[in-house]
Amino acid sequence: MNILGLSCFYHDAAAALLQDGMLIAAAEEERFSRLKHDSGYPAHAIRFCLDQAKIQARDLDYVVFYEKPFVKFERILTTALHTAPRSLNLFARAMKNWLVDRLWIKGLIQRELAVDPGRILFSEHHLSHAASAFLCSPFEEAAVLTVDGVGEWATASSGVGRGNEIGISKEIRFPHSLGLLYSVFTAFLGFEVNEGEYKVMGMAPYGRPRYVDKVQKLVRVENDGSFRLAMDYFSYHYSATQAFTSKFEQLFGPPRQPESYFFTASSGYPSYFGAKPSNYDELEKQNEYYADIAASIQVVTEEILLKMANALHRETGQRRLCMAGGVALNSVANGRLLKETPFEEIYIQPAAGDSGAAVGAALYAYHMLLGQPRRFVMGHASWGKEFSAGSIHDFLALENVRVQEIGDEDKLLERVAGALCEGKVAGWFQGRFEWGPRALGQRSIIADPRRAEMKDLVNTKIKFREPYRPFAPSVLENRAAEFFDLDSPERHYPNRFMLYVVDVKDGAKEKLPAITHVDGSARLQTVRSDTSPLYYRLIEEFGQATGVPVLLNTSFNLRGEPIVTSPADALKTFYNSGLDLLVLGNFIVAKDR
Repeated sequence: MNILGLSCFYHDAAAALLQDGMLIAAAEEERFSRLKHDSGYPAHAIRFCLDQAKIQARDLDYVVFYEKPFVKFERILTTALHTAPRSLNLFARAMKNWLVDRLWIKGLIQRELAVDPGRILFSEHHLSHAASAFLCSPFEEAAVLTVDGVGEWATASSGVGRGNEIGISKEIRFPHSLGLLYSVFTAFLGFEVNEGEYKVMGMAPYGRPRYVDKVQKLVRVENDGSFRLAMDYFSYHYSATQAFTSKFEQLFGPPRQPESYFFTASSGYPSYFGAKPSNYDELEKQNEYYADIAASIQVVTEEILLKMANALHRETGQRRLCMAGGVALNSVANGRLLKETPFEEIYIQPAAGDSGAAVGAALYAYHMLLGQPRRFVMGHASWGKEFSAGSIHDFLALENVRVQEIGDEDKLLERVAGALCEGKVAGWFQGRFEWGPRALGQRSIIADPRRAEMKDLVNTKIKFREPYRPFAPSVLENRAAEFFDLDSPERHYPNRFMLYVVDVKDGAKEKLPAITHVDGSARLQTVRSDTSPLYYRLIEEFGQATGVPVLLNTSFNLRGEPIVTSPADALKTFYNSGLDLLVLGNFIVAKDR
């Protein structure tokens, strides 16, 4: 049985294909269109999934959309009517978007894929999230928590999964939303909503949570984990262009200017910023204030999630927790949930946001509608497209690129590990690309984590991004506890997907300065030999040479671009950055120096 799951028309459009309950392929549309956070109909991702399964659209038994468009449209209309006349511009934009394409998903799918209308199904947004977490987890029974911006009406939901069923018992409804609360501060701090939330998380450790009391004026949290926002501080429910009101600015001051340089006493002033401005002290003080704001919303978000999770544990008595929704990508909060709640194990799949709901929609249909037993556990993220050695060779030959082909895997790994030890930075392109927003060793930029200068070098000369942004350590799973505060890492799935931030152990901070954040933490990725054999062996080779089986890992892309998909994307990024070498399969491209 072939079931295609789809998500699109909000952000991060994606497609995923199940065959007899097993995931065959999953990819976000941006990886093919090269438009970051592409929200359009995922035609390229669908074609990839069908090709990977070696089937045609006519072979699909069901196509499942991740939410119910008419219910979502009802929420938009109802909200616009309740907030009129302030909502006129938002209403006009919604009419244009929804009446053109978003409302007629069934007809669009039928037209594009020639699927019988009776085979086109719809899930609910938060049920798709819940299914994407529980139904591909290793747990037979678990509590389930979903938290994001907004679906149809729900912004958070909770319940219990058992076997192939999920029972949602509670939900919080729009406009009260933890995801939107965080996004409001994302906008206030000068970043793009649905893109810059992780920048807020990265900025937070450079500040202190001095303004928690002010943030708490915006939200009232009950002991059962439910919450309500003070809506007179917000305008996202009636404005298409502004997320917060003048009352919000009276409380927090003027918003940070987008694209302005960020520097504090702890971050330093990077040389690529140029000469220090004459008002340096004033700007530094402003930046420290904004960092304090970031720290404050981060702490409040963590505390609300902790309260929600603890309440869910009291209600269900479950020992395990599955999470999904965009807020589940907040790896700092996830680390605290593991340490500070009674839940013993947590499962979060690598594409926890809206893209991952494509997998959830397909799983919902297969298990909950069709009653099929569970067979699949998502233990890795390699669900994207792979390029054969022959196709890479032909591309490089066509581009007339001078390369070195190393057929012996041992020699390839020795060469790459040796270059990293010498301080070189490599683009690493191997196998099927990753599902979700994290590079996990298939499309990664890698470097020596022992060199403190690597953080600034990779941020400013290769990625061309903000200097405060942290990097992840990729560490052998069986060696992780030597360097990081994570007991029994083999028991935990989120650390495989870079979804926990944990403390770097005191003895390891001096060994790993490039991946240790300013607060002494790191967003680690544990690497297993059974799911990432080549990357595991590379880290192992580097560890044998240095005594440190850890690599600095960041996504293989430039600022503002999706992670590379093809050899052409990788070569373009290589030449447009300060990377020293590019490893495409068993081919190495080096720059002339």
